[in-house]
Amino acid sequence: MLRSLYSGISGLRSHQTMLDVTGNNIANVNTTAFKASAAQFQDTLSQLTEAAGGATATTGGTNPAQVGLGVQVAGISTNFAQGSSQATGKTTDFMINGDGFFVTSLGDEILYTRAGSFNFDSAGRLVSPDGAIVQGWGATNGVVNAGGATGNMTLPVGAIVPASASTAATFSGNLPSDAADGTILTRNVDVFDDLGNLRTVSLDFTRTATPDGWTVGQTGGDPADAVQLTAETAADGTPTGDFGDVTGFVVDKITMNLNDLKGFAGLATVAGNTDDGNAAGTLNSYTLGADGTLVGLFSNGQQQAIGRIALATFVNPGGLEKAGSSAYRATFNSGGAELGTAGTGSLGSLTSGALEMSNVDLSQEFTNLIVAQRGFQANARIITTSDEVLQELTNLKR
Repeated sequence: MLRSLYSGISGLRSHQTMLDVTGNNIANVNTTAFKASAAQFQDTLSQLTEAAGGATATTGGTNPAQVGLGVQVAGISTNFAQGSSQATGKTTDFMINGDGFFVTSLGDEILYTRAGSFNFDSAGRLVSPDGAIVQGWGATNGVVNAGGATGNMTLPVGAIVPASASTAATFSGNLPSDAADGTILTRNVDVFDDLGNLRTVSLDFTRTATPDGWTVGQTGGDPADAVQLTAETAADGTPTGDFGDVTGFVVDKITMNLNDLKGFAGLATVAGNTDDGNAAGTLNSYTLGADGTLVGLFSNGQQQAIGRIALATFVNPGGLEKAGSSAYRATFNSGGAELGTAGTGSLGSLTSGALEMSNVDLSQEFTNLIVAQRGFQANARIITTSDEVLQELTNLKR
């Protein structure tokens, strides 16, 4: 039988595969984070009809004569180029800017995806549309252990930030240098106790003549516990408007920082603010940082990390196996997943409220359709021509 007949058949099969790949690309033109594929061809074995001859003193060498036996698909590669960004405004839609994959758990299998269209389920877990649970690192008291084992990313609905007592307060502003001796300015600062109860601490700032400055003590407290604020002067005796630093001034277990106070004339703007402490609060909402950290916003105004989404990278992403639902699974040729925080190493950053679009180039795919169609037609013509030759051969004997 003619070898060209089988070569034509191999061409039909290969170009059919190219059509299948191209058709799948076009079908997924609007699939979130879809990565286009391309078929590569290679020739099959060639039949040797005449071996190569070596050169001699009187004759030249001859090249081998071979007849090819057709074509086959060498492989189907995946193009992992970045897709365009599509803004959605949905806080649970995440996009990877750069390399990396989200890590998900579906049943007992770990899968990887770049499609960041997630939602929280009834258990507060961050899941993909097919129910795969996004993996990451949890936080303890606002601290994320990014080097530990990953687990399900869970939004702790009803989470409470415990109350913490205030330990420090800062008074800043100006104490008027032109105030009359004996002038008392009373200023309050709100602080929290161990249970989160708000209470007020009052300080009296009293103008003194000698030395030129003020004394500060707790309102109603022992005058002996008051501290002196002494106006500083330059080398030539000119006032600088500053006071000497005060350390160790503690009122009701609150360390008072008075080093930001000024002593210019005409302004009585001194005021106090607590540096720490808070009441208990419940989780109201959350935001996503560029490093994948979910930051909880609590009713008491506090912000605290509640977890961090893990990203994975591979030595050979092209070796990943498509598992359906825009997910991939690791293979021997992809190498093992290397987990890390977004924005570190070779991993890209994360954007909330956006999704990565398909990277399918329609103009290229429709061109591939034409190429595959014409290639299929040409190989079909090989079969037709080979059939006509066989028909002529069988007609030799009538």
